[in-house]
Amino acid sequence: MVVSGEIEALGPGATTFREGDRVFGFDRFGFGAYAEYKCMPEGGVLAPAPAGLSHEDAVAIPYGGLLALWFLSRANVRAGQKVLVYGASGAVGTSAVQLAKHFGAEVTAVCGAMSLELVRSLGADAVIDYTRDDFTTRRERYDLVLVAVGNRVHPPSRADCRDVLAPGGSYIAVDQGRPKHSARDLLKLKELAEAGALRPVVDRSYPLERIVEAHRYVDGGHKKGNVVITVA
Repeated sequence: MVVSGEIEALGPGATTFREGDRVFGFDRFGFGAYAEYKCMPEGGVLAPAPAGLSHEDAVAIPYGGLLALWFLSRANVRAGQKVLVYGASGAVGTSAVQLAKHFGAEVTAVCGAMSLELVRSLGADAVIDYTRDDFTTRRERYDLVLVAVGNRVHPPSRADCRDVLAPGGSYIAVDQGRPKHSARDLLKLKELAEAGALRPVVDRSYPLERIVEAHRYVDGGHKKGNVVITVA
């Protein structure tokens, strides 16, 4: 679903981009990003790639960044609030930690022991190792609990988090709702990346010839941030 590369050719009447432009984008339903060439609509979720970033770094931004931005905006996260991100070391989680900090929130990150230092480096104010500490039994209260992992790993439910939500607090899970993304959102992420407020996290990079190995690694469920495929 996610691409970063250069414009090879333009369709009739296309005016937004030029041949040779470095772009990155997200095609939620079209897929095809493993191909050498991919057609995308000019009005789709496509934008100039962040200056100074390689394609391998740029492509690590749209998926997690767009989802995190949409859910945090939906919750109206703002300065002075307390946000807990469950699954803080994944593609969505690493973006959510950084974006929540950018919005001025105090961020608690929940992840495995091997990722604690990573999420600290992204700006988390507090970290919790979910294998040793159950955040739902703590006395801290949060304005937002964002579950940044899918239902397949059986994350804490809304009912589980009831006692750690502040009055009026929200529980949001990435497998709920129907996010809508736009080129404007992608441009926002571009600007934040160029300003140093959003750092792409790439765990591993594989050439297309090793794509089976790449998928097996991701299916193991312990990647940090993103896994990138390079297509020659």
